[in-house]
Amino acid sequence: MKNTVQLFKALADETRLRILGLLLDSGELCVCDITATLQLPQSTVSRHLSYLRNAGWVIDRRDGVWIIYAVSADNDMKKQLAAVLKERLPDLASVAADIKKISTFSKGANCA
Repeated sequence: MKNTVQLFKALADETRLRILGLLLDSGELCVCDITATLQLPQSTVSRHLSYLRNAGWVIDRRDGVWIIYAVSADNDMKKQLAAVLKERLPDLASVAADIKKISTFSKGANCA
């Protein structure tokens, strides 16, 4: 039950929902692409990604010097919730704008 509570608590923040919206739309992204899209400091984005990772929403992998994030759908409940979020998050103006903005980037283009 505690894991389920953490899963839902992670959704109770606009920035984390925006990040999930980007990841659900793009598949996987590095922190620099998320930071450039949301126009937030890297430390803020990393803190929210850490929260999402600890709650079980995202997984990460290293690609050279970059950390790449993707949505984790490792159980049926997360798969079903991710499907609903993928469908409904773009209805939010901020998420729709983020998705439109990131579509103009090539992945990794914002990494120095």
